[in-house]
Amino acid sequence: MGAVRRIKTKRRTRDLDQVHADLRSPKHLAEHTNSKPAEDLPGLGQWYCVECAKWFESENSMEQHTRGKPHKRRLRALKEEPYSQKEADAAIGLRTDNGNRKPSRLTAIEEQAATLNLDMESNG
Repeated sequence: MGAVRRIKTKRRTRDLDQVHADLRSPKHLAEHTNSKPAEDLPGLGQWYCVECAKWFESENSMEQHTRGKPHKRRLRALKEEPYSQKEADAAIGLRTDNGNRKPSRLTAIEEQAATLNLDMESNG
């Protein structure tokens, strides 16, 4: 049998849309940071990079991280708004068209008045 591919979850960080939610809502960030006990986190959970969603052992390692390329790349990626479901649907051709399906009563009345005016002009 062939080899089974598995997703590496050890180094997996939060996705960009999750980080956007963290930056917009402090409540969302608090739920994530409080979901893990401080004893299990590096540096007892004191140093956390919100943009990269990573914990650090010391203040020095966090400062080095903020000066590094991966952090700067992540900041650049976060400047763009995440895709919404509406944009994804539009990309594959699904659009919401809530136009008038039935002619409104007002337009029907206006059409009748226009035909009456034409009839009166042609007769008179």
